[in-house]
Amino acid sequence: MKRIGVLTSGGDAPGMNAAIRAVVRTAIFYNLEVMGIRRGYAGLIEGDFIELNSNSVSDIMQRGGTFLLSARCEEFATKEGRKKAAEQLRKRNIDGLVVIGGDGSLTGAEYLYQEQGIAYIGIPGTIDNDLAGTDITIGFDTAMNTIVDAINKIRDTATSHERNFIIETMGRISGFLTVMAGLAGGADALLIPEQTVSIDEICDKLAKRQKEGRLHSIVLVAEGYGGNFRTNRDINESPAYGIARRIAELTGQETRVIILGHLQRGGSPTVMDRILASKLGAKAVKLLMEGQASKMVGLVGNKLEACSIKDVLKKKKEIDLELYELHRILSI
Repeated sequence: MKRIGVLTSGGDAPGMNAAIRAVVRTAIFYNLEVMGIRRGYAGLIEGDFIELNSNSVSDIMQRGGTFLLSARCEEFATKEGRKKAAEQLRKRNIDGLVVIGGDGSLTGAEYLYQEQGIAYIGIPGTIDNDLAGTDITIGFDTAMNTIVDAINKIRDTATSHERNFIIETMGRISGFLTVMAGLAGGADALLIPEQTVSIDEICDKLAKRQKEGRLHSIVLVAEGYGGNFRTNRDINESPAYGIARRIAELTGQETRVIILGHLQRGGSPTVMDRILASKLGAKAVKLLMEGQASKMVGLVGNKLEACSIKDVLKKKKEIDLELYELHRILSI
């Protein structure tokens, strides 16, 4: 192992820059050369490579996003595209790859390994925290803090005007962000893909609160929540709007919607994300040096573990429903 490459792919997550920094400086410490690949798999196919040294990654740990940039790439989804990508790596004598991203990014890297024999180690970088093989992913902690900060600010207006607010968080298939941020932010109700609680139940709860003199409420809903209102809404509409209409209709309370959207992906990473990214980045390099491949490095029980990518991708990471139940108890 003399030269490695590093790329970020898919949705950006706070802490990706810290992971890149750790990869680069660990590699240099062990006398490896490092090539950065810009714009993910698209840049890999196009040969958008830059040589990285210790100075290249100075003063980036505190920055959100990824200085290597990220992009979607339809061509990489084809065998021909992956062959082009492998040729670019071989032309530059790159012996191994570190891929930082979510399930789609790791799936692409695994295809590249199976078809072209390109050794790689994956690092879980996604705010959704929906990857098996790790207790927490890079970006998750920062995103949670962003949501809690939004709840704190929105609560001021909700209190002043005696309104309900529906806050939509990211999470198409997972309610991790919604549950954790809702618990920490004191949200009054949660709606997540993993639970089938109906809007009518939420409305009953809000009406009860109103009778008790609590004239404002905050409901957190994951963007992937289904519920019993979907049949009456535009399929392209965010679920929060259908929920807000239903709550207003059943309770008579003024109800507003806040879509946090990509706000959750940005911002300077928290201390926890910086430390996690640094640990995972350094470990990924060491695994490549040991000759390992087709694995993801994660944090399990506060220990670094290398897990088979096949196991990561075939397992569904289950949300801790005890935390969901704890929120239900504490939000009476």
